[in-house]
Amino acid sequence: MPDPVGTAGAVLLLIGAAFSVIVWPAFLRRVAADPRARDADGRATRFLTVHLTLVAIAIVIAIAQAVAGVWWLLSR
Repeated sequence: MPDPVGTAGAVLLLIGAAFSVIVWPAFLRRVAADPRARDADGRATRFLTVHLTLVAIAIVIAIAQAVAGVWWLLSR
C-alpha cells in the first residue's frame, strides 16, 4: 500500500529542488550584472563572492533534495 504522506513528501522535495535550480541561477545572473560585483580592475568583489557561495550551497542542497525525493519514490 502506498504511503500518501511519504509520496507527498517526496514530491515536495522534488518541487523544492526544481524551484532552486530555476530561481538561483537567474538570481546569480542578476548579481553578476550588478556594478557592485566587480571592482575597477574587473576582479570579483566580496559582494559577488558571497552571493556565488550562497547560490552554490543552494544548488548542492537542491541536488540532495532531488536525490532524496527520487530515492523515496523508487523505494516504494
